[in-house]
Amino acid sequence: MAEANPAVDVSAAAESKKAKKKAEKKAEKAKLKADAQAASGGAESAAAAEEDVSKGLYGDMPVIRSTDRPGRTFVRVDELSESLADKTVLVRARLHTSRLTGKYCFVVLRQQCYTVQGIVTKGDKVSKQMLKFASGIPKESIVDAIGVVRTVEKPVTSCTQQNVELHVQELFTVSKSEPRLPLQIEDASRTEAEEEEGAAGPKVNQDTRLDNRIIDLRTTTNQAIFRMQGGVVRLFKEHLASRRFVEIQTPHIISAASEGGANVFTVGYFDRKAYLAQSPQLYKQMAICADFERVFCVGPVFRAEDSNTHRHLTEFVGLDLEMAFNEHYHEVLDVIGSLFVSLFKGLRDQFASEIDTINKQFPCEPFQFLEPSLRLEWSEGITLLRENGVVMDDEDDLSTPNEKLLGRLVKEKYGTDFFILDKFPLAIRPFYTMPDPNNPKSSNSYDMFMRGEEILSGAQRIHDAAMLTDRAKLHNIDLEKIKAYIDAFRYGAPPHAGGGIGLERVLMLYLGLKNIRKTSLFPRDPSRLTP
Repeated sequence: MAEANPAVDVSAAAESKKAKKKAEKKAEKAKLKADAQAASGGAESAAAAEEDVSKGLYGDMPVIRSTDRPGRTFVRVDELSESLADKTVLVRARLHTSRLTGKYCFVVLRQQCYTVQGIVTKGDKVSKQMLKFASGIPKESIVDAIGVVRTVEKPVTSCTQQNVELHVQELFTVSKSEPRLPLQIEDASRTEAEEEEGAAGPKVNQDTRLDNRIIDLRTTTNQAIFRMQGGVVRLFKEHLASRRFVEIQTPHIISAASEGGANVFTVGYFDRKAYLAQSPQLYKQMAICADFERVFCVGPVFRAEDSNTHRHLTEFVGLDLEMAFNEHYHEVLDVIGSLFVSLFKGLRDQFASEIDTINKQFPCEPFQFLEPSLRLEWSEGITLLRENGVVMDDEDDLSTPNEKLLGRLVKEKYGTDFFILDKFPLAIRPFYTMPDPNNPKSSNSYDMFMRGEEILSGAQRIHDAAMLTDRAKLHNIDLEKIKAYIDAFRYGAPPHAGGGIGLERVLMLYLGLKNIRKTSLFPRDPSRLTP
């Protein structure tokens, strides 16, 4: 019979003791879990047993499929004021934020630029179940809230409607958002200073914003920006229409490059090539030749420039105008100068609320302008730059840094953010620009600037077919491709001038924003083609 090994016996005993201890610990953990589940089940049973006094006053609405039309009256968030105090209203808005505190659920309801605080309070008509439902609605969901408007003792400074709040009695989700948002509205709404300080939340970079533009556009700042963009277009049209201008629509698929350059998008057009219009320039002029006298148009402009800067887009909205004059192209400059004054006044007076909203996130000095608009000649502008250390030839174009410096110098000297620079060198202007009769190196052309950046380029156009042909040859332009354009001047053409304005750039500079993508709804640049 073999002798027992004491070492093996000790080891086996130790393993057995360890296994027993492990089993006891596991059993204890299982018991605790079972007890917790039992307690939870009991609590849920108790909650379920509690009468739901709010039954039918909250929940998820079925998908609206236009089955019927009850004719309910909805009140907009911006209409909620003391005049509606103690009245019951129905509001449809997004759930901006929610916070559960004891028997209260505080919500902020948002509708475009406007927000109001709502309170769901547990009581005789609001059950615990309804309170739980309200606190569980995902942010950005669309809800219908019925409640009583109440005035407040202290202003609700976190909302636009500061003097009232909504005491919610009924709450239904119309369209639920997914719980996980690609970006938070609060994060996208922070000021640059708050982002730099690392205030409670991540910084939302530009690409994240543009990749999720639908969410980004919901911020009150963006809602205000694009209300103002629509305002610029409306003010532009109203001013010109009141001065006998006719709105026209021009082609955007053309047979030759509008500006005679290479920065043009080529598209297939059946069995030949065509181009996306860099400008409605040629067609505006042809309309003048067709006796429209004064025309304007608003539409997309395409530039195939590989410029990844703060102010360039490959597609933007052009605000263009052209008009015949009698004696001097300065007749046109007077009209354009008054147009900008009208725009600036209209934005200042009609969009004060939107400007205030935007300035909270992007602080900026108010835009300053003169009436009538300041007009300088090229030589005066160059002299200002040279006096401040800039070295440049008379026929050099303005670089971006020199534009900005000139803007600062003009602001210091004349107290205006807007000015007109006249008599540009002929060598740096398009082929259809009228040469200056008094200086062969100069031209009857002009640019206009806001906060030191160009926002309009224009000129008196050559209206004589022979002169236009010579200038086109000098610029090495294929005459066959612009034959219809030149032919338009063979049958009598009035002297005329005009210009093109970039909508997004005007708004960017008026508001002092730092990137043109902030004023383009869905920007297009060399690296972005979606969404």
